[in-house]
Amino acid sequence: MVANDQISNQNQTTYVLVHGAWHGSWCWKRVRKSLRDAGHHVFTPTLTGLGERTHLNSAAVSLSTHIADVVNLLRWEDLSDVILCGHSYGGNVISGAADQVPERIRRLVYLDAFVPEAGECVFDLLSPEWAQQMRLQAQTAGDGWNVPPIPGERFNVNLRDATWVNAQCTSQSIASFEEHIRLNRVPSHTHDATHILATGWDNSPFRTAHERAKANGWETRTVTCGHEVMLDLPGELTDLLLELATSAAPSPFCVANGSSHSRALALQVPRDRFNRPDPNSMRNLKW
Repeated sequence: MVANDQISNQNQTTYVLVHGAWHGSWCWKRVRKSLRDAGHHVFTPTLTGLGERTHLNSAAVSLSTHIADVVNLLRWEDLSDVILCGHSYGGNVISGAADQVPERIRRLVYLDAFVPEAGECVFDLLSPEWAQQMRLQAQTAGDGWNVPPIPGERFNVNLRDATWVNAQCTSQSIASFEEHIRLNRVPSHTHDATHILATGWDNSPFRTAHERAKANGWETRTVTCGHEVMLDLPGELTDLLLELATSAAPSPFCVANGSSHSRALALQVPRDRFNRPDPNSMRNLKW
């Protein structure tokens, strides 16, 4: 039994699936179940201020907040050799997370997602008309800081899910779209990376990202569906994620620094980055 368990563990992959703008963990429910049914570990964090965490939304929530959501998940769950997948806006989030903790990641998967370069923000990666419309929506319907969700019909979501998707999506802080990403590494130099383009919807801003991925030498794939790939083609996406896991090589950063994450973490993460509470201050709290 021990030998069989060891073999089973060796075949398990850890996936962290990051949703896009206005979404939440809920959008991954079909793919999450399929991957878990196949015996893998799957985490689908909801970013601060969205989905079931919408009560935490504020003008202060930024791209850095969302990057920290993912980085802290990887650290506190002590995840390693991770397939990190970001959908749409989630491409910016996983780029920032991979830049901070490259030793924990095996492959990056950009699912119909932005591929930012250092110093770019989401509005830089959209057409001027689209960016202006989002800014106008924040001013007229979001108290100046909150961007209402774009209807799923614009992304050509399947008809069965359209009403549900529109009901589930929540407004998002404009700061997350305006913040310029800080990157110290080029993702393609640190990890295997794949960009998947959904070709079944009009005026996609991710075609430019797909061409950038090709220019970077990344693996590229296409799927014939709307932007909500995890809802439109959950089975096909599951199969693709399983395939990408088998072909991914260890990160060069992992190889260079050894396999011990405790050692890599000690070298790279200052203690104050954990934002742990002062034990002395806790004594003054009334429970």
